[in-house]
Amino acid sequence: MNHHRRPILIDTDTAADDAVALIMALRSPRVEVKAITTVAGNVTVEQATRNALFTVELCGAEAPVSSGAAKPLERELQTADWFNGQDGLGDHGYGPSVHATASGYAVDAIVAAVQSTPGIEIITLGPLTNLALALERFPELVHSMSRCVVMGGAPCCEGNVSPAAEFNIWVDPEAARAVFESGAPIEMIGWHLARFDAVLNEREIREVLALETPLAEFVIRANSTAATAYHVQTGETGISLPDPVAMAVLLDPKLKLEVSRHYVAIECNSDLTRGMTVVDRLGVAADSRNSVVWSEVMRRGQKIEICWKLDVSGWKAELLAALKSAHNVVQQHDG
Repeated sequence: MNHHRRPILIDTDTAADDAVALIMALRSPRVEVKAITTVAGNVTVEQATRNALFTVELCGAEAPVSSGAAKPLERELQTADWFNGQDGLGDHGYGPSVHATASGYAVDAIVAAVQSTPGIEIITLGPLTNLALALERFPELVHSMSRCVVMGGAPCCEGNVSPAAEFNIWVDPEAARAVFESGAPIEMIGWHLARFDAVLNEREIREVLALETPLAEFVIRANSTAATAYHVQTGETGISLPDPVAMAVLLDPKLKLEVSRHYVAIECNSDLTRGMTVVDRLGVAADSRNSVVWSEVMRRGQKIEICWKLDVSGWKAELLAALKSAHNVVQQHDG
């Protein structure tokens, strides 16, 4: 049966919304998870690995988990414990069994998976450090990827960690710049797509809890701390799930209702706009007043696909389908 499934690799800094995205992939009939690689971001890489191992166990699934970069390429790590809790899962005591272990180094796992599986689809749910390191080692890997779905960026809108930047890009902007300039077939799924109507509202949260399964309970409970922080941050009520939105798009590209391709520059030098995804939406990068600043981005000649509009009901249907699918896990993990 697996040969009918599209092969994917998930790179994640596993916090609560990452875990939900993992559940969607691990329980989807559309894809086969060839590898899960972890990176420092929301939490330390050690905690991200524990959370990934726990999620795989919770799903009753089998997928290799490899631990990767412990810090950004050139900066000290700054985590998002203020948003997701100290453990990234809302501090409810979730953790893998003593039998769960990671296998190998994430960068090696990325290289091996892409080299052995031409056409593999990659989705990144955290900072791009692991992927940048893999592409630094083997730049030609981009030609073996059919898709590279990046949850990251705030195209032409406010950020969620600073006024200018989205967290995943902000944590390691140098890695983001390297990946965005690598020639990888990037589909940028920005933070803006997980806001407003895309947020799980109170009725939809009740609908998930009404399933009365360990997975459904975990999805809501693990995101409780994040929901509170999101309300403080935006004034919006509900659970915003950026990584599951990106996973829904990977699973079903038709959920992208409006896309366009543009040059994108990643700001690395300014403290004020660190990690900003600067989008040449109006096509003015080549103008004489901009051409010097944009010369390196334009020399590489790569335009990034940016999704501006999402099928909101479709993404939520993908989430519910994953939680309603048969054989929900028998073991309840309580904190």
